[in-house]
Amino acid sequence: MLRGIIRGHIVSTRKQESLVGSKFMEVQIMKNGQLTDEYVVAIDSVGAGIGETVLITTGSSARLALRNTSAPADAVIVGIVD
Repeated sequence: MLRGIIRGHIVSTRKQESLVGSKFMEVQIMKNGQLTDEYVVAIDSVGAGIGETVLITTGSSARLALRNTSAPADAVIVGIVD
């Protein structure tokens, strides 16, 4: 799992059919409590907003966090850090 801060929305007018209705977010990755220069685009499954610290799962298991487990997803936001 990764931790990061949401920096913005990614707008996509056309998507692969299984991703229609998904919200894409640009997330700046944190390591050892410090922000890095690394960013990832993740599907938001929890309704997070810009500026919030989130948990991201990556890899082939990320799609298991989505309703459609056959969607082509490599990074999914699965939690908001309080």
